Amino acid sequence: MSVQATRPTGHRPPKGASVSQLQALGTCTPDETIAKLDCTRSGLTQEQVAERRQRFGLNEVTQEKPPSWYVQLFRAFITPFNGVLFAVSCVSLFTDVILAAPEDRSFRTIIVLMTMVLLSTLIRFWQEFRSNRAAEELKAMVRSTTAVLRAGMERPQEVPIADLVPGDIVQLAAGDMVPADVRVLNAKDLFVSQAMLTGESMPVEKHASPPTDHATGGELLDLPTVCFMGSNVVSGSATVAVAATGDTTYFGAVAKDIAGARPLTSFDIGISRVSWLLVRFILAMTPVVFFINGFTKGDWLQSLLFAVSVAVGLTPEMLPMIVTTNLAKGAVAMAKRKTIVKRLNAIQNFGAMDILCTDKTGTLTQNKVILEKHLDIHGREDSQVLEFAWLNSFHQTGLRNLLDEAVLQYAQTSADIEKLKHFQKIDEMPFDFVRRRMSVIVRNGGNRNLLICKGAIEELLPLCTKADDNGAAPDGEVPFDDAKRDEVRKLTRALNEDGLRALAVAYRWFPPEDRTYTVADESDLTLAGYVAFLDPPKETARDAIAALKEYGVRIKIITGDNEVVTRKVCREVSLDIENVVLGKDMDGLSDADLAELADRTTVFAKTSPLQKSRIIRALMSRGHTVGYMGDGINDAAALKDADVGISVDGAVDIAKESADIILLERSLMVLEEAVIEGRRTFANINKYIKMTASSNFGNVFSVLIASVFLPFLPMLPIQLLTQNLLYDISQISIPWDDVDTDYLKVPRKWDASGLARFMVYIGPTSSIFDVVTFLVMWHVFGANSVARQELFQSGWFIEGLLSQTLIVHMIRTQYIPFIQSRAAWPVILLTASIMAFGMFLPFSVIGEHLGMVHLPSSYFLWLAGILLGYCTLTQIVKRFYIRRFHQWL
Repeated sequence: MSVQATRPTGHRPPKGASVSQLQALGTCTPDETIAKLDCTRSGLTQEQVAERRQRFGLNEVTQEKPPSWYVQLFRAFITPFNGVLFAVSCVSLFTDVILAAPEDRSFRTIIVLMTMVLLSTLIRFWQEFRSNRAAEELKAMVRSTTAVLRAGMERPQEVPIADLVPGDIVQLAAGDMVPADVRVLNAKDLFVSQAMLTGESMPVEKHASPPTDHATGGELLDLPTVCFMGSNVVSGSATVAVAATGDTTYFGAVAKDIAGARPLTSFDIGISRVSWLLVRFILAMTPVVFFINGFTKGDWLQSLLFAVSVAVGLTPEMLPMIVTTNLAKGAVAMAKRKTIVKRLNAIQNFGAMDILCTDKTGTLTQNKVILEKHLDIHGREDSQVLEFAWLNSFHQTGLRNLLDEAVLQYAQTSADIEKLKHFQKIDEMPFDFVRRRMSVIVRNGGNRNLLICKGAIEELLPLCTKADDNGAAPDGEVPFDDAKRDEVRKLTRALNEDGLRALAVAYRWFPPEDRTYTVADESDLTLAGYVAFLDPPKETARDAIAALKEYGVRIKIITGDNEVVTRKVCREVSLDIENVVLGKDMDGLSDADLAELADRTTVFAKTSPLQKSRIIRALMSRGHTVGYMGDGINDAAALKDADVGISVDGAVDIAKESADIILLERSLMVLEEAVIEGRRTFANINKYIKMTASSNFGNVFSVLIASVFLPFLPMLPIQLLTQNLLYDISQISIPWDDVDTDYLKVPRKWDASGLARFMVYIGPTSSIFDVVTFLVMWHVFGANSVARQELFQSGWFIEGLLSQTLIVHMIRTQYIPFIQSRAAWPVILLTASIMAFGMFLPFSVIGEHLGMVHLPSSYFLWLAGILLGYCTLTQIVKRFYIRRFHQWL
């Protein structure tokens, strides 16, 4: 399947010295490059490294650096809540100080307001600072390294990518991320993917020889001698010199565009929809409150401040802090289980995940590949097949995977291998995921060149015209007719059914000439036989799949291996197969047809990297939250496209870079724990949103009713803001709350429409008891005139705060609070403390500054009855809501 891609139009190359320097280095010779960078092929000295790090800084892109503490503090300060407090402070400055008589001047209100600003800012800053710091510490645990050669080193050593400086000598191999903008000094069949920078899906070849016809004003990304940060090595190897680091790289110049290119996940979309729902509600209600109070009270300034205060009360200003704290807490909890979360949003996506797609090799299997058999075309053990396989694996410089390592390790026990070490390598055609084979060309003395090709059975058989059948002909080669093809297919299928992965080994002789060989030379081959490998399933795979199924997560296998081996592994891990689709059968399908097919298919076999990615996107298009687990180069695109990408610590660099979550141990049971942690995180974030939205919705109704009938404001702006601050503080402990066990059994997704419905049902419940409080204060306690408004406002302040705080316990569970389901102790202690402080406030000096007065003791008897009735009615409405809509949070 070919994919046409175009370079993103929004990406502009960096300007100035970095472009001219890369252009100059790309068009000069490698030796001239060494001279211009003031380095040597043996690497920089430690003194040079220190001096250049001082001059150029760390090799980090600004976009990727965490904000400094003072930037986080400033962001915590810039909130709607603080903005309104400042506006009220300015009004107070004029009314209480500048325009007031000297004997009446007072800074008390301003001091209270500034104290609230300071308290709100510090609480938000401290929580977010701790969360961001925890996230950075987790990322540091999986920071990528690169092989660097420096003066005094016998061989390259792994160095953190951030420590690179211009002039460093770096060794690149298949699977590596290109750590900076580099100039190629020498290369062997180096192919690099620049998809992140250009959008081009096909790898481009890079080499050391400068182009002879490259104009200095040509496209920078088209330079064949320069590799760029953000690209990755698909195959081959190279020695390169670092030309630019950090923000001076091409990647650094376009980092903002690239960072924004990642598709929105279900978490991002859900939070956005919820936020816009609340914004629309605020924009609709605030003008109504303003005009009603302005017309009925006549004081337009106070009405404006009151309306803005209502808007702030409706704003879930603690949502970013609650979300970040929940996610960071989940990430830290996962770290204790040897799972590193690179992107915090992935925690929630893990909980919402209802489909987990996984590669087979190294994820479901142990990734301990063992060469079990080396057979001729009839299935007999054959040492020549082992020799050919060893020559292929030993001399290739491209993607050396576990299969090659297994061949080399097995061959160490064979005495015949020593006689092969004098073979001279002439050329190679590296492995790629389209051909699914690789070839090396070697020479035995000066007689002939030998091309040895090793790869997938299905790809190699069509290239073979002869077979090596010892004894059937003088030279052993016989025509590869249909009968022999059928025999080969039966034999390899039997190997596959035994759980062995078989690769074909074929060869072709050429004259002893030194030339460049191409893929076209992989034809007219002679089939020598097969090598068969065993990669047993992980011990925890069966239990992990069963656990995920119990939690509502379907497993799908997307592998480049063949159908028979995959079926065998699925049987061993007790994964029921509903349908099997081969990669070749997908190419003619439309996106809609593929999405429908993917939804009812368990195994996708013989798939290419682009097909893996397409399957992920197809499943997501049907509303699924999709995870993908893989560890190879061919998994990178799927890892990036999935809602949550999962890799392992031993994966290639590009797979770890593309993943959101990295498993540090081989046990797959951590996947179950991650799902539970993700759903717990979702539940606690959802609690805050629904508590705040429904409570604020009810408050607006109460404010509208009071504004129409009362001759004074039902609560002063400063009192409303104080109530809002105390309520926000009461919810800080929500990330540490427990979640009902049965809630964790089902995948959860964001539902903005469900939130609106929840607000309409639960919000007005509190308004009923607010109106009861109005009537009690008006008729029982005589707070029915402007002169007695302080008593009315104090009474509603306490009832409103306590009912809002109690809603934390009412909404956090579908069961009866305190009896069937009790909140965690941090939640109980904090909400109880806020309720106690709220009742104490009117009797304090602070309350006096806020315009409150003492309340009679009989008020608290009425208050207890009102709150009891409120909790009872809320529980009744809750049960009705659950029966009707079959959900709660």
